[in-house]
Amino acid sequence: YGERREKLYLYNYTNHSNMRRIYFILLIIICLSISDIYAQNRNTENFRNRKSCVPGYGIRKKHDASLFQGNRKTNKYFEGWYFKMVSSDGASILSIIPGISIAGNGEEQHAFIQVINGKTAETQYYSFPVDEFLFSPKRFAVRIGENFFSADSIVLNIENDSTILKGKIYMTNKIQLTPGNKKKHIMGWYRHVPFMQCYHGVVSLDHDLSGSMEYNGKTFDFSDGKGYIEKDWGRSMPEAWIWMQSNNFAEDNTSFMLSVAHIPWMGSSFTGFLGFFHHDSITTRFGTYSKAKIEINSNDSDTVNIMITDKRYQYSITAIHKNSGLLHAPVNGAMDRRIAESIDATLLLVVKDKNGKTIFKSESKIAGLEVVGDQSVLIN
Repeated sequence: YGERREKLYLYNYTNHSNMRRIYFILLIIICLSISDIYAQNRNTENFRNRKSCVPGYGIRKKHDASLFQGNRKTNKYFEGWYFKMVSSDGASILSIIPGISIAGNGEEQHAFIQVINGKTAETQYYSFPVDEFLFSPKRFAVRIGENFFSADSIVLNIENDSTILKGKIYMTNKIQLTPGNKKKHIMGWYRHVPFMQCYHGVVSLDHDLSGSMEYNGKTFDFSDGKGYIEKDWGRSMPEAWIWMQSNNFAEDNTSFMLSVAHIPWMGSSFTGFLGFFHHDSITTRFGTYSKAKIEINSNDSDTVNIMITDKRYQYSITAIHKNSGLLHAPVNGAMDRRIAESIDATLLLVVKDKNGKTIFKSESKIAGLEVVGDQSVLIN
C-alpha cells in the first residue's frame, strides 16, 4: 500500500509539473501575441533610422527589392516607391511617391512625398527632415513623419497652410512578379550588376483597393479600385527614358509595364529595357537580359510606338500622352530635375504568339506614361 501511494504521489506530481510547464508556455505565447497585436496597432513595426546597421539585413534586401535598399547610404543616393491608385469608376486617379534624397556630399538630405492627380495633372511635393524617414527591417514598410507606407496599406496625415491630405488605403489580393519565395527580379541578372546608375523593382503588379483619401477638400473613394506599386533607387534617373504602365484594361486580371532607358555604365552606355505582361494569372517577363529585341518609333512628342519580340511573343504597343504633371526626379541624389508624367494616357497593347496568332488586344485609357529626355539616344 505504501509503495502504491508513493507511485501515485509521483504520478500526480509529474502531471502537475507537466501542466505547470504547459500553462507557463501558453502564458508566454499569449503575452507575445498580445505584445505583437499591441505593436501592430501602435504601428511601431520596430522601425529603424536610415543609418541603422541591422544584422542580416544586407542579405534580406538583396533578395527582396521592395525593402529599403539605402540604409547607411551617405551621399548621392535616392530611393522612392510609386503607388498608383485608380477608383472603380476611373473617376479618381492618384499616384503617391514616398522616398528619400541624399544629395552630393550628403549635406543636403530630406525625405519626401510626391502626389500627382491623374485627372487634373496637379502635383505636390512635400519635404520632411531626413530623420523622420524610418524603415522596417522585417518587411517593406516605411514611415515619413506621421505617414505610413507598406505593401498592405497607406496612411497619410499631411496638413499645412495650403494642403490637406489625409486618409487610409488598404491593399489586398496582391499579385507579385514571382509568387512564393522565388523572388525573381524585374531586372533579371542586371539587378546584381554593380555601379548601375539606377535600379528598378516591382512590388505589386495588381491589387484591390479599399479606403479613401481627403485631398484639398475633395474625397477620393478607392473602394473596389485597382492599384499598382513599383520603385527605383540609385544615384540618378537616366538621361533619357520611356516608361509606361497600366492594370486598367477592359479585361480583368491584366497588367503591363515597360521601361526603356539610356544606361551609362563603366565609361560606356547602352539602351536597356525591361517589363512584364500579366494576363489570366500568367506573368511573362522580358528585357535586355532575356535577349528580347526592341524597336522604337516616336512620330511626335505625344505618341510612341514600340515593338518587342522575344522567343515566345511579340508585343506591339502604342502609347499616347494626355494630361501631364511635373514631378521631381533625382540627379546625383538631389531632387532637382523636373519630368512630365501622364497617368491618364492611352495605351493600346497587342500580343501575338510566335505563330502570329493574336492572344491579347486591348486598350487602356488609364495608363502611366513618361517620355523623358532626348529620345534619339534610345532609338539609335
